[in-house]
Amino acid sequence: MAALKLPHSPRLIQGRQSLVPFPASTMLFPIPPSSPLSNYSFATSSGFLTRTLALFSPGIVACKSSSLRGVRGNQSRIRSASVQRVAEELMEDQSKYSLFSGDSIRQRFLDFYASRDHKILPSASLVPDDPTVLLTIAGMLPFKPIFLGKIPRQVPRATTAQRCIRTNDVENVGRTARHHTFFEMLGNFSFGDYFKKEAIQWSWELSTKEFQLPPERLWISVYEDDDEAFEIWHKEVGVPVDHIKRMGADDNFWMSGATGPCGPCSEIYYDFHPERGTADVDLGDDTRFIEFYNLVFMEYNKKDDGTLEPLKQKNIDTGLGLERMARILQKVPNNYETDLIYPIIEKASALANISYPLADEQTKLKLKVVGDHLRAIVYLISDGVLPSNIGRGYVVRRLIRRVVRAGRSLGIKGERRDNLEGAVLPIIAEKVIELSTHIDPDVKIKAPRILEELKKEELNFVQTLERGETLLEKMLADASSNAEKSGTVPCLSGKDAFLLYDTFGFPVELTTEIAEEQGITVDMNGFDIEMENQRRLSRAAHNVVKLAVEDGTNLTNNINKTEFVGYDTLSTQAVVESLMVNGSPVIQVSEGNDIEVLLNKTPFYAESGGQIGDHGFLYVTGGEKQQTAVVEIKDVQKSLGDLFIHKGTIKEGFLEVGREVEAAVDAKLRQQAKVHHTATHLLQAALKKLISQEISQAGSLVAFDRLRFDFNYGHALTDTQIEEIEQLINGWIEASTSLKTKVMPLNDAKEAGAIAMFGEKYGEQVRVVEVPGVSMELCGGTHVSNTSEIRVFKIISEQGIASGVRRIEAVAGEAFIEYINVRESQMKNLCSMLKVKAEEVTTRVEKLLEELRMSRTEVANLRTKAAEYKALMIANKAFEVGTSQKIRVLVESLDDVDADSLKAAAENLIDTLQDPAAVILGSCPDEGKVSLVAAFTPAVVDLGIQAGKFIGPIAKLCGGGGGGRPNFAQAGGRKPENLPSALEKAREDIISILSQKTS
Repeated sequence: MAALKLPHSPRLIQGRQSLVPFPASTMLFPIPPSSPLSNYSFATSSGFLTRTLALFSPGIVACKSSSLRGVRGNQSRIRSASVQRVAEELMEDQSKYSLFSGDSIRQRFLDFYASRDHKILPSASLVPDDPTVLLTIAGMLPFKPIFLGKIPRQVPRATTAQRCIRTNDVENVGRTARHHTFFEMLGNFSFGDYFKKEAIQWSWELSTKEFQLPPERLWISVYEDDDEAFEIWHKEVGVPVDHIKRMGADDNFWMSGATGPCGPCSEIYYDFHPERGTADVDLGDDTRFIEFYNLVFMEYNKKDDGTLEPLKQKNIDTGLGLERMARILQKVPNNYETDLIYPIIEKASALANISYPLADEQTKLKLKVVGDHLRAIVYLISDGVLPSNIGRGYVVRRLIRRVVRAGRSLGIKGERRDNLEGAVLPIIAEKVIELSTHIDPDVKIKAPRILEELKKEELNFVQTLERGETLLEKMLADASSNAEKSGTVPCLSGKDAFLLYDTFGFPVELTTEIAEEQGITVDMNGFDIEMENQRRLSRAAHNVVKLAVEDGTNLTNNINKTEFVGYDTLSTQAVVESLMVNGSPVIQVSEGNDIEVLLNKTPFYAESGGQIGDHGFLYVTGGEKQQTAVVEIKDVQKSLGDLFIHKGTIKEGFLEVGREVEAAVDAKLRQQAKVHHTATHLLQAALKKLISQEISQAGSLVAFDRLRFDFNYGHALTDTQIEEIEQLINGWIEASTSLKTKVMPLNDAKEAGAIAMFGEKYGEQVRVVEVPGVSMELCGGTHVSNTSEIRVFKIISEQGIASGVRRIEAVAGEAFIEYINVRESQMKNLCSMLKVKAEEVTTRVEKLLEELRMSRTEVANLRTKAAEYKALMIANKAFEVGTSQKIRVLVESLDDVDADSLKAAAENLIDTLQDPAAVILGSCPDEGKVSLVAAFTPAVVDLGIQAGKFIGPIAKLCGGGGGGRPNFAQAGGRKPENLPSALEKAREDIISILSQKTS
């Protein structure tokens, strides 16, 4: 049999010819005798072959029989010859069907709309340029400023395949056929160009002609009052009335928020069960329908009073779910079994020694979680989001922990190869990266960093998970103890179970299983409450794209973007277009007021690309009757697209709208910014050359007095490496290389090898800054003309700022001179204080430190001896407790003895009083501090009394806590005033417990 292969290009497998129409079958998933899959193994493992054989020859696929085995612990991976023979016969007959690969669906969608004058735009980053959302959650998000009218449209029509992340329903992943964290939204957009008619007609043409979906299987929903859309669907497209459903605002009226752009929407659904008829149809029935295309007709603005006013510019915003369309066209029962995700599941299945088609539903669920989450994790890390405990970083960390938990429960074992140290996620992620070519080509370039980050986070979490197991043991012990005291049934609280789940990644099912083995129940109602609280917070943080027609929009309706002339000149004549005080527009502002100024053109660089805004002045001069004014500019920011907001203070006179000014940049400060910006480019080039080609920028600051460069790297740089970097950069500076800058198309720049800066958004035309033979970057910042202008470069610090992220701070040019002058002044002061020469400072300081260490040791020894002496003085205060066994007990305060001395005193007293004895001491070593210690001899511990558990509640009375071993424990607190009462409580408790134990 000739092997079936997918085409190299992301096009239709059988070329550009239309698909043969689906048969009018009522079968849930019509089984084609041909397969789009690349090989027999994929067909059998994907479940496609299993379902096919079950339909054509049920006897071959008995319930988990020897013909197709695979469940872990009972699988041979052997398939009968008859199965293979039938499979080959089915796969050889390719005459009737050609299914789509996910890549071809994506490309075909884009090509369809490109042929209708839509501009194909690349997917935006998963990290949005929008403070109202954490991640890119919708295909329309990159166009939000255009929909709001904040920036002008660049094209009237656009089409994209946008990468998206949603985690508000993460618990549904794998449980339903369609929920995902990472997904691709294919969209076509109109910015005041075409509207309902074209959007509806093209969506139908795409669905029924381009993708050859049978019209009788398509259903339409429209907003209940949208008669226009209903008429277009019925009269112009020809959809039968009984296949169009009018639905309410909750389902079919799109709103961006409480106010702002909104409008009715219309959706296209695919019907898996047309045999059920048209009566009492519920489009929300997931067992029958799937919504795959949503058309939003953005035609209104909702005002604060709730009324709707027509938008001046009516827009179209659509979204077609790639994974959903792939499910339909590839005829699989859920999105996970499409070629977009299934190869990842197959990889995980192989590591777990499991056959997915024959696995039980719980096992499939876990494999789906692995396949889905790893896609999200890989693309998030590629876009610069690293695991952490806040914001986007926590999203990545939580997803990684869910995958690790799922993998461990499946029995996936890590391979100790390629320095993976037993990590599993990098092995599976390699498949995600392999599939990324047509989604985001940058993923393969960043693969080494992605895999390293995954390995590090997984290994760290496995340690955390093991600590969770230890904590669970303690929680269960406490639950048993509390139940014994209260005479109730032992129960682990829902709060504790959720802590284990959320913080330590402990599955609640495992918690319940372990607890039941010890006869302890788990408060699942309490757990559910904690889970719902977290979900509610998650939805609030992740699930809303806020659009609002803000007051500032009216201000800029008639103001064009600011023309920037600062590359060529540091001063220019400009006209004041707008003035603002405290965010409100004004016509005139007088001396002494802080002000924001919009000019028609400016030489001032606005903060972007890590470089801070220029400083300088605006001058107003005129004839005899005109007022002279001086405005000091201390910051310049970009707003509402390309408007430059000059922030400053009026030092003299007054300023008014329409006045002509001379805008002058501080030349000295600009030069220092240029020096540091070019030096930053040289630094990144040096790091890539000397440390690792995989290093990439994670943030930067280009200031007048220093530069800061954050980069992804897992280890601290050595002193030798730092010296080598400095030498290389200073060599490039000495080479006096002239820089080249040019503007070119973005794709051309990337093909030429230009590096994009972290977090920056680029248009179709980009500015490329090149230091020939050294670096080439996309950059809109200001730079020196020749490297010799930098003069000298010096790294002043290198440190870690987050997991896998390092930070270098450095100075160059004039800032280096200032840095050296400050250090020289400090050295002179040290020499004067120590009365030594500069070259003798190190030796003198080392000697002083040694003397200080010896003095501290001597003081500590004296304190310990003093504490031991005090202990001997109070030893006679010990009293006996018990009847069957006499136990010597001492509970006392040692005033201001420090914690170490208190410990020594307790140990000394235990030796003095001898076994059996119990010693509890307290002290207030410093203001606002309490130290406590409990020491029990072996005979006391044998009675079941533990020092660690005893001292904890006592420390809480002093506003603290602590614990330790059964025979010795220390604790602390922050309320010295409570120490007397706490020690009295300790006295009462130890007497009571010992009396009971020895009665």
